[in-house]
Amino acid sequence: MAEIAFTKGHGTGNDFVIVADPDGELDLGDAQVAALCDRRFGIGADGLLRVVRSSRIPEGAASLAEEPDAEWFMDYRNADGSKAEMCGNGVRVFVHYLLESGLADLPAGSTLPVGTRAGVRDVMRSETGYQVDLGRWRAEEGEPTVRARGLGVPRPGLGIDVGNPHVVVALASDDELDGLELTAKPEIEPSPPHGANVEFVVPREPLVKDGVGRVRMRVFERGVGETLSCGTGVAATALAVRDWAGRTAPDHWRVDVPGGTLGVRMFAAEDGEHVALSGPAALVYSGTVTLA
Repeated sequence: MAEIAFTKGHGTGNDFVIVADPDGELDLGDAQVAALCDRRFGIGADGLLRVVRSSRIPEGAASLAEEPDAEWFMDYRNADGSKAEMCGNGVRVFVHYLLESGLADLPAGSTLPVGTRAGVRDVMRSETGYQVDLGRWRAEEGEPTVRARGLGVPRPGLGIDVGNPHVVVALASDDELDGLELTAKPEIEPSPPHGANVEFVVPREPLVKDGVGRVRMRVFERGVGETLSCGTGVAATALAVRDWAGRTAPDHWRVDVPGGTLGVRMFAAEDGEHVALSGPAALVYSGTVTLA
């Protein structure tokens, strides 16, 4: 038995157990992560963020090759213990923890590079908290259909990759969105080889106000279940709705999720179009826990 220190944090209700392990000394198994994230017998969270130097984790080598200043690596694990490529809410909380604990500095107007399994992500301060450049995105080929409890028939979806996989499904009304039973995992056909997060979305009325697109979303995250928010899912949702809306659709979006509101911005970069996510991050409490 070992006792470890932790901090609980969240971004629009998407909550995380944060464990500082700068020198990469912890070897957390899937079952240990799942126990820490268990909401009845553990601390309770949608996932775990291990704060480790890129030089002290094997996956960090690629991050340092991409950006030598990416000192810190976000080792993100889903609530079931499985490893995940990226987490848009998690990286904001991760950076907030680095700053609050004195492990990094982020002056106004500058960016802080963070290593992830999806590549280096640059984070800067914003009016609502932090903005993270999620990098290039891509629409997936194929026409997946999604079955979900509460929907009478399967619905078509659009596959979007923003460093991790998503399938976005448009619904007709708020009643349809509210009627979903997301305690059951939606079924995607054909099934993605590594699974995918599934977002269900309805437009606000009007869809565009003052040049900003507005939608409402719920999400089922692979390895977790329904969460109050999913940062990369919010970005995927905005990208999908912009695609459906056509050429006149804006590049700025506001996405309402059960845990709050997040902003999305699409912009041109040298290597293609990028998508950025902005929103708050909070640290709730700290403590110690005995690790079995």
